[in-house]
Amino acid sequence: MREEESGPQNRELYALLHISPEASDDEIRKAYRQWAQIYHPDKYQAAEMKEIATENFQRICEAYEILSDENKRQIYDIYGMEGINSGLELGTKLNKAEEIKEELERLRRQKELQKVAAHLRPSGSILANLSLPQFLEGDGIMKGMAMASEVQSQISKHNAVAIGGNLAVNGNAGGGAASVVLRHQMSSVSSIEFMGSMGLRALLGVQTTRHISTHSTATMGLAMSLRDGSVNLSNTWTRQLSDTAHGNIQLSLGPESSIAVGWQKKEQKRSASGEIKIGTGSFGATAHYTHRFSTKSHGRIAGRIGSTALELELGGGRKISEFSTVRMLYTVGIQGIFWKFELHRGGQKLIVPVLLSRQLNPFFATGAFVIPTSLYFVLKRFVVKPFYLKRDKQKASENMEKTLGQVREARAAAKKAQQLLQNVASRKRSRQLETGGLVVTKALYGSRKALKNRSQTEEVKDEVASQIIDVTLPLNFLVSESGQLKLHEGVKKSGIMGFCDPCPGEPKQLYVEYTFDGNNFEVMVDDLDELLIPQESHRI
Repeated sequence: MREEESGPQNRELYALLHISPEASDDEIRKAYRQWAQIYHPDKYQAAEMKEIATENFQRICEAYEILSDENKRQIYDIYGMEGINSGLELGTKLNKAEEIKEELERLRRQKELQKVAAHLRPSGSILANLSLPQFLEGDGIMKGMAMASEVQSQISKHNAVAIGGNLAVNGNAGGGAASVVLRHQMSSVSSIEFMGSMGLRALLGVQTTRHISTHSTATMGLAMSLRDGSVNLSNTWTRQLSDTAHGNIQLSLGPESSIAVGWQKKEQKRSASGEIKIGTGSFGATAHYTHRFSTKSHGRIAGRIGSTALELELGGGRKISEFSTVRMLYTVGIQGIFWKFELHRGGQKLIVPVLLSRQLNPFFATGAFVIPTSLYFVLKRFVVKPFYLKRDKQKASENMEKTLGQVREARAAAKKAQQLLQNVASRKRSRQLETGGLVVTKALYGSRKALKNRSQTEEVKDEVASQIIDVTLPLNFLVSESGQLKLHEGVKKSGIMGFCDPCPGEPKQLYVEYTFDGNNFEVMVDDLDELLIPQESHRI
């Protein structure tokens, strides 16, 4: 499983100096002086120890040089070492975080535009309508088919073009259409699109979009049908309601005038939306809710009601690879009972709706849902899940082989860093033992899964040990004179002096056993979580 990219990033230098990402300049200087006393090469006579000290002292100096410079620190906080190494700090003097961020965003957009300009972005879909009742009546199972394709290209910095077409066949009738859209970015806050299509929907149109404020966007469109000369005018206003939600109002005037009010909310674990639309000859309301059970699977429920629709949809999907997702949906409505299968890969879609029955028989509807759903869970339990477990294990093994050299070097560097902490850590530990203070008796950092399996049989101990590093010594070194230990929130613990990342790409945790005032304690925290000990809630 890949490590989730959640929480603050670009914090390794803060971990190295053992300071908070909100540390003041005085705190940064104080931390630098403390670490310099430990790792300054002049303190050591032996050639081997002097070499180790020099290597780590250079790391400390680099961290201090970046974090003590206001401009470099701002760049690092936004884009990490990539921003520092870009050489931006050598250019025009930028005094505000907003100016630095704006300049970096400009450079990033420029790189993205160059990348997009060199590649076309194709997308398309295939829809195959199948009908079981029609097949049973001897008319063939294929009810209809539709295909759509589009290619987008950035032809210049401010201009993009999209060319598309679609074909549809239903029974003995069919048709198609071709369209072209030219988009021009007039400024950083406004754009305009010109569109035209031929075929079933022959029309010409223009649409302009403008960001009227930080949280509001307005879009106005005008389209004219080339068949009957009718004109349609549309206006849409979108407003950001919160960090995860926005609402919109759409007004359309023409042969089929309508007004629609919608709302969407998207969070890490769930998303929902709803819309109410009222037209001159119709009305309707739609809503959907999607819950993400993990990074790979989700469930969905949706409903539609109105003058031309009444249906309920249940289902879910699973990500089967980095680019592919499979979905299975069950729909009951006035048009009948359907199973729908979808395969999404990149910008391509394959959609296969299967009409099971034109009649809304409650017993058939229940069976059509329960039997395939039960079969799905059986297959998932005995076929799909074992397959993915085997595949994930294989991928973890391959990842371990690829990073073996990197991890070996990181472990060696961590061991060397710990050597120079040994004397101070031992003295601190002895003082804490004499006063009944805080003593870390065991600390392990590494794979979340490996830490959970650390007490299993001898057969898996070698595999578990390869994904864990013992960090008891550096944590004893970090215990303050007052008998407390704090690891800051939002800082990856692999960056702490004497730590390393023993399992790149895997979710990590820190497990700690400690004694305080004659009592035993233990605690386990995620990689980015704060750790503050001692705490009574950790008592065994």
